[in-house]
Amino acid sequence: MGILNVTEDSFSDGGRWLDIDAALGHARELVAQGADIIDVGAESTRPGATRVPADIEAARVAPVIEALAAEGIRTSVDTMRASTAAAAVEAGVDLINDVSAGLADPEMYRVMADSGLAVCLMHWRTDVFGSAAGAADHGGDVAGDVRALLERCIAGAVDAGVAESQIVVDPGLGFAKTAEENWRLLADLPEFIAGDYPVLVGASRKRFLTAIRAARGLASAPLEADPATAAVTAIAAQMGAWCVRVHEVTASRDAVDVAAAWNAARGGSRG
Repeated sequence: MGILNVTEDSFSDGGRWLDIDAALGHARELVAQGADIIDVGAESTRPGATRVPADIEAARVAPVIEALAAEGIRTSVDTMRASTAAAAVEAGVDLINDVSAGLADPEMYRVMADSGLAVCLMHWRTDVFGSAAGAADHGGDVAGDVRALLERCIAGAVDAGVAESQIVVDPGLGFAKTAEENWRLLADLPEFIAGDYPVLVGASRKRFLTAIRAARGLASAPLEADPATAAVTAIAAQMGAWCVRVHEVTASRDAVDVAAAWNAARGGSRG
C-alpha cells in the first residue's frame, strides 16, 4: 500500500502532492514501483496536527480517487469522517481505511456497511482524535488492549452491517504508543496474524524507527527511516501480514517478494 498524502501537513512529505497533477503523477510512480493499492489521505495525524475541515478533506481526496479509479488503479481512502468516506465511495474507492476504527464519527460504520467495500479498522486509544502524539494508558498490556478495543470496534461494524469477511485490522503503530509499546506490538505480530482478520502494518517512517539511526549518532529524519521500514516490511511479510503501508515502495516491494520466495522455498503456506 503506497501512501499518497494530499495535504500540506503530513510529517514527511507535507505539501508535495497537494496539486492534483502532482498527486496523480506520484500515485502512478508508486504503482510502477510495485504498490498494489494507493492510500489517499487529506488529513494528517502527525504529532501536533489539527483537523482539516470536512469539505476540504473530501474535495482533496475525491478527484484523486476518481482519476486513479478511471485508470484501473486500486485505492483506499485514509479518513476518520463518514462524509469523506462516502465521497470516496462515490468516486470509486476500493477500501475505507479509518485510523479511528469508526470511533471518531458515529456515522462511519453505516457508510462502511452501505458501501459493501473492504474496511480497515485501526487501534487508537485517545479521547480526542487528531494528533497521534503522546501515549495512552494501555493497562500495562498494549497487545491485549489493542485486541480488546479492536474486538469492540469490529462488533460495532458488524452490528451496522459490515461483513466480517471485509474487515482488515491494524494494530496502530505510533498512535499514542511509546517506542517500547510499538516494538511489543511487532513482537506480538504473529498472534495478530493468527487471528480471524487480515493484518495491515503501518510502520513507515514512524519515530520509533527513526530512533534506530539516532541511537548510532546518525541523521534520523523521517525519510532516513526508509531502510528500517523495509526491514519491518520483510519481517511482517515473512510472518504473513496481509499488507504493509509505506511511503517508499521500491525497497518494501522487494522485501515482500523476497519473503514470498523464502516462504515458498520452505514449503510454507504464507507469502
